[in-house]
Amino acid sequence: MSLLDTIQGVIARRVLLNYRIDPDVVQQALPAPFRPKLYRGYGIGGICMIRFKELRPRMLPAWVGMGSENAAHRIAVEWDEEGERKEGVYIPRRDTNSWLNQTLGGHVFPGIFTQSAFEVHEDTGAVAVRIVRPDGGEEIAFSGRVAEKLPDTSLFASIEDASQFFLAGSTGYSATQQEGHYHGMDLKCLNWNMAPMEVEVARSCFFGDAARFPPGSVELDCALLMRDIDHEWHSRPDLQASQDQKSFAHIG
Repeated sequence: MSLLDTIQGVIARRVLLNYRIDPDVVQQALPAPFRPKLYRGYGIGGICMIRFKELRPRMLPAWVGMGSENAAHRIAVEWDEEGERKEGVYIPRRDTNSWLNQTLGGHVFPGIFTQSAFEVHEDTGAVAVRIVRPDGGEEIAFSGRVAEKLPDTSLFASIEDASQFFLAGSTGYSATQQEGHYHGMDLKCLNWNMAPMEVEVARSCFFGDAARFPPGSVELDCALLMRDIDHEWHSRPDLQASQDQKSFAHIG
């Protein structure tokens, strides 16, 4: 068992800001051999903006746990791994306001973290998050309010459909500084709730990059809110792309 497998805590708040993306375009944004997991003919990408609290090794009481603000850019993917089809999310970028997360990123925590500034305002019915990179540029700006239903334009017919889609994306593989090598983890949620949000502001440096996603190839789909989720982190073996970039093999 790795150190990651001993960590537990509470997701105090998790916003999933989701985009629907032209499948050919999203394939170009993915490193091989990841493939987009399509939903009703579209790729699904987005940003997870998450506040942890009481994060600590499992044997310790909650009051010693730490809190932090974090964000992960995600694209729903599938891939072939030692002859089996797998699915989850590819994570090209992670941001955090925690020096500990940044220090341990790539060692205890999967992926490389950028230590950024988080401006957060929230109450029971609304959330606003703005993330500023170390160079002073805006990475993400979001604000939204809890709504009664998903927008009529969403690909998801109901909150239940959306919930099932994102529940299947619990396995994440993060980019590292080594090409073709990805750090893996499972986020195991011990309880699950999800509510739709009405989006008021949504800006993303990543998904708004016209060189990566030409105009018209990516559209805002919906935002979803989760609160007070008990969770655990579990390690997944690192993946290394094969030389022909058609499949992955386990490392470690």
